[in-house]
Amino acid sequence: MPEKKVYFIDTVHGILHERLTKAGFTCVDISNERIESLTEKIFDAFGLVIRSKISLTQEVLSRCQNLKFIARSGSGLENIDVEYCKKQSINCYNSPEGNRNAVAEHGLGMLLSLLNRIHISDLQIRNGIWQRESNRGEELDGKIVGIIGYGNNGAAFAKKLRGFDVKVLAYDKYKSGFGDHYVHECTLSAIMDQADVISFHIPLNKETKYMMNEEFIDKMLKPFVLINMSRGRIVHTKSLVEGLKTTKIKGACLDVLEYEKKSFETFFEQNIPEEFSYLTACERVVMTPHIAGWTTESYFKLSNILADKILADYSSH
Repeated sequence: MPEKKVYFIDTVHGILHERLTKAGFTCVDISNERIESLTEKIFDAFGLVIRSKISLTQEVLSRCQNLKFIARSGSGLENIDVEYCKKQSINCYNSPEGNRNAVAEHGLGMLLSLLNRIHISDLQIRNGIWQRESNRGEELDGKIVGIIGYGNNGAAFAKKLRGFDVKVLAYDKYKSGFGDHYVHECTLSAIMDQADVISFHIPLNKETKYMMNEEFIDKMLKPFVLINMSRGRIVHTKSLVEGLKTTKIKGACLDVLEYEKKSFETFFEQNIPEEFSYLTACERVVMTPHIAGWTTESYFKLSNILADKILADYSSH
């Protein structure tokens, strides 16, 4: 039987390596290799395990004649040429089930921090400032929350909102029949007419890039709070800044940013745009470094779920 090599291009929880090895795969860690040399290493791959380091284009994939699957730790598949994979019968696995709870909890935490000025008052106290009136908060109860995209993350966020007296509206272009006692399925225009809070939970593609732009803001009937925990380029930052300046956008919770690169750690090595500087100085903005799904629990679940999916299709027995 030919060797089934699985190359780990990015670092993931060891449970995936452990379970695949036990099932007869040969797991090879190349996560420390330079990107330029990776394509030369993976020519005989049976499987590839990735996060965000590399773009698996047709040019790269066409060199892997034995490739049967790609496992993406996380939800988005935008760094994989999925259409080419379909033509070549290469299975693409992801694991949005693994971090949906983490993303939902993080989003709720950011929203409550913003509404109650927790991020500002904490910093003030650390700097010897005790101000109560200027940090008077705003309650979430009674508000209308619009969720755009009702997949794993959107549904998980809706679930976390059940403990609050809020009306949850949800829109998904590719899904229907998901409304229940807690969530009202509706059109995008209904969300724009009613929502006090907008939360994006959609993949990045040609259709969704810069969906939250000047036109989107203009169509919103009420001033609103923006939450983005999906992909940075869903939101056009220049339009966001203008919305904050006019207060049409009351505040923003951003776990992802338009300016992110594949290697998040090099974020501040690039020229930082003026709009980003505005966001860092704005008290009505809460930002985190793409860590919404980045918990101890999700780190394990992301890999364990991938192992379940791979072994269901490719068992050595």
